[in-house]
Amino acid sequence: MKEKIYYLIICLILTYTAQAQLYGGKENGSKGIKMTVLQVESIKRNTYDVKEFWTENVGIATGIGIDGTLLKEDIEKAGGVVYNNYKRMLNEYKIEDKNIFIVASSGVGLATNTNDLVVKIKEVTNKKIEIISSSLEAKLLLRGCIPPKNYLSSVIIDIGGGNTKGGYAKDINDSSVFFPISCDLGTVTLTEIINKKCKQKTIFEFNENLFDYLPTMRESFKKMYTSRPESQDKSNVYISGGAAWAFYTLLNGVKAEENFTQVQYDDILAIRTIAENNYQRFVTSAESNVEMKKVLNTYQQKYLIAAFNLLETSLEVIPNIQSKKIYFAKQGQIAWLVSYVFDNAKGVKQIY
Repeated sequence: MKEKIYYLIICLILTYTAQAQLYGGKENGSKGIKMTVLQVESIKRNTYDVKEFWTENVGIATGIGIDGTLLKEDIEKAGGVVYNNYKRMLNEYKIEDKNIFIVASSGVGLATNTNDLVVKIKEVTNKKIEIISSSLEAKLLLRGCIPPKNYLSSVIIDIGGGNTKGGYAKDINDSSVFFPISCDLGTVTLTEIINKKCKQKTIFEFNENLFDYLPTMRESFKKMYTSRPESQDKSNVYISGGAAWAFYTLLNGVKAEENFTQVQYDDILAIRTIAENNYQRFVTSAESNVEMKKVLNTYQQKYLIAAFNLLETSLEVIPNIQSKKIYFAKQGQIAWLVSYVFDNAKGVKQIY
């Protein structure tokens, strides 16, 4: 009897292993390059397990805020990181070449010379990199960052390195239609805009110039929302991206346990104030906190200040924000990349 049970268990394990496939995704983002390894049990049912997720902080969007281009040295660095991790996925994780997808975020796509990056990635991997539009990125985000039951009552806001994007769904003729919104301000691009205004490069001067730039930021976000007025009427606001992750981690000192965690607008103001005026508090806490240390290793102080001002302002201009529920979407950093991998694994070339 025991032999039969053991035999059945082994058969089940072998069957699952045979059915499950590994897929790899690489996102070239404004603030770094993200790698995801997925073990997919069923493409049709979207059942999967995130086996590994890691990032390399190779920011390639610093030049966009300066002259609108990707710097040559940043493209070279990105090519090296993509090549090394492409080989790692092939050799260490044994992922089939056809199951590895490489993309660039919409923030990187703002550069006028993105074709140079495409050529470099093709040169080192023999794979074509797709530059994702902000509207497609936001749609993929919505599917991964909002519970299906809340699709029609929510808006998603994702602050990336190069831009801010998001959107909402609306029921039209019994179908959910996605309406994107976007703004060409992100953590890296805003930091570079303010840096150009600074002569002494001090934090005090950075804060002063950023304060003077706030009216411009408010107008940019107001235009983003008023381009789709219904985006302001949703009762739930889901926040994702690096700025949201940094805020949640520095506030709580731990990873989020739930996929969706309600947060308070006033806490965002408090964390922004600490980043501007008492940054050493974060540094001291990070000495004994691994998760907080990850944030400070990812964002230098000026980038954190920019990130939190973007997060605060993007919410501040929404009418009656204090009466709305704000949720941090835990999977925001990988949600759209996972959705992209699934769609391409299914053979879906475009999403409307």
